[in-house]
Amino acid sequence: MSSQVTSPALRQGLNARQAETVENLMAAGLEELRAVGHDALTIRTVAQRAGVSPATAYTYLSSKNHLFAELFWRHLSEDDGAAPDGAGATERLQATVRALTARIVAEPELAAAVTPALLGGDPDVARLRLRIGGEFYSRFEAALAGPARPGAPADAAVLEVLVLTFTGALLQAGMGLLTYDQIADRLVSAVEVIMRGNE
Repeated sequence: MSSQVTSPALRQGLNARQAETVENLMAAGLEELRAVGHDALTIRTVAQRAGVSPATAYTYLSSKNHLFAELFWRHLSEDDGAAPDGAGATERLQATVRALTARIVAEPELAAAVTPALLGGDPDVARLRLRIGGEFYSRFEAALAGPARPGAPADAAVLEVLVLTFTGALLQAGMGLLTYDQIADRLVSAVEVIMRGNE
């Protein structure tokens, strides 16, 4: 998958120059986040790093929470979500939660920024929050179906519990109650409990 993943919210109606500006802002945003952390980052400092005016930056980004949510969505989307190994659904789901957690940990500054960002009420963030949740849902759905039955319908109740469990664990890590390594181990155990009698 291309390293330049643009969400539909930012892609719609953009000409080539505008799309390039967005890509520059995203790259600058990630660099600034890595350099100063989410508390010190501002859209103005991102704009300066990208070589555009703050007004231009605000044309595409409503807030720094919007930036963090967009960066997180791109980070997830850049991972192709290859089908996990495992003979059974439980093993595939456990591999999926480990892979998703490892993907999130790969950008620790972004992981720290995205939890408070996704809790905000910004409409642009709300749209991305739905897309991110949908990505989790799709990954779990694919793991449940497995390679032998791609696209097969999965138990909606099991999927809902998996997504709620995963996002709840991410919230605990984002609040500093657990490390991402700890939540990965606990999620593997949680998947086993959820799937008991459902495989």
